[in-house]
Amino acid sequence: MDVNNLSHIHIDALREIGNIGAGNAATSMSTLINKRIEMDVPSVNIVTFDEMMDIVGGPEELIVAMFFRICGDAPGTVYLMLSIEEAESLISHISDDISLNLRSEQPDELALSALKEVGNIITGSYLSALSDFININMQSSVPYLSIDMAGAILTVGLIELSQVTDYAIVINTEINEEAANNGVHNHFFLLPDPESFTKIFSALGINSYD
Repeated sequence: MDVNNLSHIHIDALREIGNIGAGNAATSMSTLINKRIEMDVPSVNIVTFDEMMDIVGGPEELIVAMFFRICGDAPGTVYLMLSIEEAESLISHISDDISLNLRSEQPDELALSALKEVGNIITGSYLSALSDFININMQSSVPYLSIDMAGAILTVGLIELSQVTDYAIVINTEINEEAANNGVHNHFFLLPDPESFTKIFSALGINSYD
């Protein structure tokens, strides 16, 4: 499948899956922290690796990234990425502790643990929604969390992936706490292995590019 030729039907299907996953993730997070959480999916796009770098702010942008490997019938890779400011804002929302930070040489363990849990919830919810929607088994690994410049994280992480795929599905998400004025934006990059693109869209019953 040539992802350059994906139609609006493909994108709409992915957006619907993203919305279902976001709804499931919001429910799980609300239960976990006993606060009403809402998640919106403003956009879904297919991007190149170079465009991934631009989306997160360029190679010198300090970001928080969580990496997951997808196992099962449609293998691939997931990156969940936030700016350092968004990550700290998210931590303060869910912990009610504004003192937790990620900028020191030894970031707070509680902050890192909270981020990993959020990453597990979002990734697990999206993959569960996709699995249920297309009846294909997809499971994520434990997360690997890194705080570094985007160029360092993506260059290392994508060297091996570039041998098998050149594109990612990006689901942009906004996390909102009911009492908060501003939402937290994050980028969910799904990088299916080449054969997985075909499996996913064939399972959706989408076999044309019209």
